[in-house]
This record gives sequence, structure tokens and C-alpha cells, in this order.
Amino acid sequence: MNLQVNVDFCVVPLGVGVSVSEYIAACQGVLSEAGLKHHLHAWGTNIEGPWDAVFEAIKKCHEVVHAMGAPRIVSTVKIGTRTDRAQSLEDKVRSVEEKIK
Repeated sequence: MNLQVNVDFCVVPLGVGVSVSEYIAACQGVLSEAGLKHHLHAWGTNIEGPWDAVFEAIKKCHEVVHAMGAPRIVSTVKIGTRTDRAQSLEDKVRSVEEKIK
């Protein structure tokens, strides 16, 4: 089964000072290179795609951030899957926005 996944991913490099935007930007590049649909928000990044590709990209983000000099990284990952129908990140947001109207 080629399981599709929606993920909320937040990577936090430790031991690199207060600003982490350059590390987040590097991870955004990894996600773009992987060809994954992703959306940066204030506290992380939403990613959607095939399970293996998404988690390979998360691994690559850790590798890139370590290579940039971060001695430690703490990440949070929230995972959502569905088998009853396809649902994009936009679908999820649109569903709530329609109910707000």
C-alpha cells in the first residue's frame, strides 16, 4: 500500500543560538527538492505526500541541520492518514472554513 500522509513537522535545533530561521529555511529547501507539497506556518510546516517520501525528507532535514552545526535537534511530528478517501491539507482547512461561514 502506498499510504498517503499529512504531517505537521516542527524542527528545533538546539545549541545554535536564539534565531533558527536559517535552519528552517534549509529544511524548506529539502522539502522542495523532495517534490513534496508543504506549507510553512508560524510554528512548523505541514507536509503531504507518500509516507516513505515524507519521512525520508524529515530524516534529510535532520541530517542537513546537523551538518549546519546544530549539535542537537528536537522535532515534533503529528501524523494523519486516511484510507476511506483522499484528503489534502487544503481540503481539511476548507472543511472547517465552510463551517465557520
